Amino acid sequence: MMGKVTLRNLAAHKIRLVLTAVAVILGVAFVAGTLIFTDSMNKQFDDLFSRVGKNIAVDVRAKKVVGGDDGQAAQPVPASVLKALQGVDGVKDPQGNVNGYAAVVGRDGKIVGSGGQGPPQIGSNWNSDGSFDLKAGRAPRGPGEVIIDAETAKKGRFAVGDTVGVVSSGAPQRMRIVGLIDTGNLMGASVTAFDTPTAQRLMLKPGYFSDIEMGSTGPSETQLRDRVAKVLPNGVEAVTGTKMRDENKSDVAQIMGFFRTFLLVFALISIFVGAFIIFNTFSMLVAQRTRELALLRAIGAARPQVTRAVIGEAVAVGVVGSTLGLAAGAGLAALLQAQMGDAGSGGLTFTATPVIWSYVVGIVVTVVSAYFPARRAAKVPPVAAMRDDVALPQRTLRIRVALGSLLTLVGAGLIAAGLAGNGGNPAVPVGAGAFAVFIGVAMLAPVISVPVVKVLGWPFARLMGAPGRLARQNALRNPRRTAATAAALMIGLALITTVNVLGATMRASVDEQVDSQFGADYLVQATGGDITADAAQRLKTVPGVESVSPTYEGTAKIAGQRGTYMSGDVAVIAKAARLKLVSGGTSIGADGLMVNESTAKDKGWHVGSTVPALFPDGKTEQLRVTGIFAKSDLIGSRIVAQQVYLRHTVRPSMDAVLVNAVKADAPTRKAIESALHAYPNLKVADQSSLKKDARKQVDGFVTFLSILLAMSVIIAAVGVVNTLALSVIERTREIGLLRAIGISRRQLRRMIRVESIVIAVFGAVLGMGIGVAFGAALQNALKSQGLSVLAVPYGTLGVYLVVAAVIGVLAALWPAWRAGRMDVLKAISTD
Repeated sequence: MMGKVTLRNLAAHKIRLVLTAVAVILGVAFVAGTLIFTDSMNKQFDDLFSRVGKNIAVDVRAKKVVGGDDGQAAQPVPASVLKALQGVDGVKDPQGNVNGYAAVVGRDGKIVGSGGQGPPQIGSNWNSDGSFDLKAGRAPRGPGEVIIDAETAKKGRFAVGDTVGVVSSGAPQRMRIVGLIDTGNLMGASVTAFDTPTAQRLMLKPGYFSDIEMGSTGPSETQLRDRVAKVLPNGVEAVTGTKMRDENKSDVAQIMGFFRTFLLVFALISIFVGAFIIFNTFSMLVAQRTRELALLRAIGAARPQVTRAVIGEAVAVGVVGSTLGLAAGAGLAALLQAQMGDAGSGGLTFTATPVIWSYVVGIVVTVVSAYFPARRAAKVPPVAAMRDDVALPQRTLRIRVALGSLLTLVGAGLIAAGLAGNGGNPAVPVGAGAFAVFIGVAMLAPVISVPVVKVLGWPFARLMGAPGRLARQNALRNPRRTAATAAALMIGLALITTVNVLGATMRASVDEQVDSQFGADYLVQATGGDITADAAQRLKTVPGVESVSPTYEGTAKIAGQRGTYMSGDVAVIAKAARLKLVSGGTSIGADGLMVNESTAKDKGWHVGSTVPALFPDGKTEQLRVTGIFAKSDLIGSRIVAQQVYLRHTVRPSMDAVLVNAVKADAPTRKAIESALHAYPNLKVADQSSLKKDARKQVDGFVTFLSILLAMSVIIAAVGVVNTLALSVIERTREIGLLRAIGISRRQLRRMIRVESIVIAVFGAVLGMGIGVAFGAALQNALKSQGLSVLAVPYGTLGVYLVVAAVIGVLAALWPAWRAGRMDVLKAISTD
């Protein structure tokens, strides 16, 4: 019987069903979209790795001495190893690989494709190992020939026989395209290949390979690996092809796992916000149906039956919302792929995971949100069916205030503990703390809303007369409802405000760091590949240039701790970075080490201490501490003597070049840029452009996060529409009486709009206050990491306040139109 009642209620209130389902749809769409998108990208990577290296049984490479990825500092494999492998029983077609950076220069003088931003520019020697096929032309045979992938040729409007510029680790080269590679779906990466001697000269070192791969004539991968290992020199290892492919997949899976977690955090935020809306909507629905539920109790329905009836409606809403949300999620995943350009061209992959989680999340969140209103509905006494003024019982706010205060304090403590970084994963206590703060503030919101709404509504009451006073009174009439509606908007704007405060803080901190720590006139950096010696030599010939000093970045395990270090002319580096010496000096010698003050303190080092350092070539040196400097965000924690770096690096690679001029003006910068015109991968920056580039990156970061968080604001706006629409239905008789005593349709619509604006602005004020507090806490916790200046973007927050008011206006359009169209006599006669 109660099942039929539930179904008839749903069929009789289709608009109510849709309004409730919208919040579920939007929240589930984000979850489903994230899972479908990451599943699709994982499938593309799996397809890629199944093609690349599929015939490799054993791979020979340098041992990872320092740990992690030794990168460019890793020792290459001598060509003599390739000759030794040819005599090993079971080895089939051993081939040496040369890998590095190489890019094609377009007709506009810029790098075709990413130019160092986005998908990589891959350079290699051409091996016919089956990974890629020639689509047209032939293999390269000399130093002036190159083959490129067909997609890059299409972008640059090149064909076989054309001459192109090629930028690699060497000087810019003019080469003739002799072939086009069919790479399939390489996710946007470009491929440029040369013959082996040319590739070694440009990207590695003559007589060396990045690694050597081979097939098997019969032995298993493990057997062949063991045979190969016996002929290898020290510092070189053999791994099975399966292990090599699994490592590659693991690296990608780790990145995709982080990306999935990152997106799911925002999906959970949307679900969290949606839960507030669903709870508020069901609370209002139950309140409006109090008499109906009392009649059910009067004719014999038990409390559990009434509860199950309301829960049944929630399940139906969850199923409908999850189904539509899953479909919307597929569209969102397609949109995310489209934003990735070539890297997202593989189409969508559908698995059972997003389907299962969509229904689990949608139904569970809806049922949990509806449970407490359902319990309150079951407590309605049967005698209430005979009364006109029946209402659900309301608990005192004292317990709510006490519990809300406790949750807020506990949440703040968890956030503080997480940001303090006392071991473990800080994301767990910070996330739990933020959740507790939001719940706590939401519980306190009914108490906070009364004085705040009075203040926010006062101008409308003064300027708009009766409609303004009625609107303020309506918002004050049910503080719980007002608070629940505003809480959803509060969460979204709190997080967006936190991101913006963090962004403004990052911009201000970078500006302060550049002003106080960057003393060189110009900095030359590579957007891809390396800065070569001939490029540095060209800088020295520029009129007005006083000094040119290259800097290097290396990796080593110093005193057992893996990390990066800077190297170069230490005196120039110290001047360029405006280093403040605590003790010692910049005369670092041939085996010196400089460290920052905190490192020296942690390790107990002082000037004269001897420190062991293990380098990627497998050799260990005893470095002598020659200087200790104050914290520098631009330098890092270690500077190693240039001679040390050069001794342990097969192919030195400049990380940047510091340039000082007699006069740092526009003509000098233009002359420097002209000298580097042939190097499209190099970029010249001064103080102002360094700040500009940093701001651009921060702005991109803030915009990206704000777009993701915008989903929660959209859901909150839907919640305001829900509340107002249901409120109009609830106040049908009241609206009829107002119309009967003379209020016009325009005044009625104005009243509802003002009520909506007051609620939305209240949520925004509450959210922005929390966001500023969160941002300040983050800045204080990350002060030692470079966020030295707290900055609050007041202008942006002002814009958000206006946007909240606009959301209030837009949310009120349909409810206000519906209220204005009510028939007065029917409205007055409504029970």
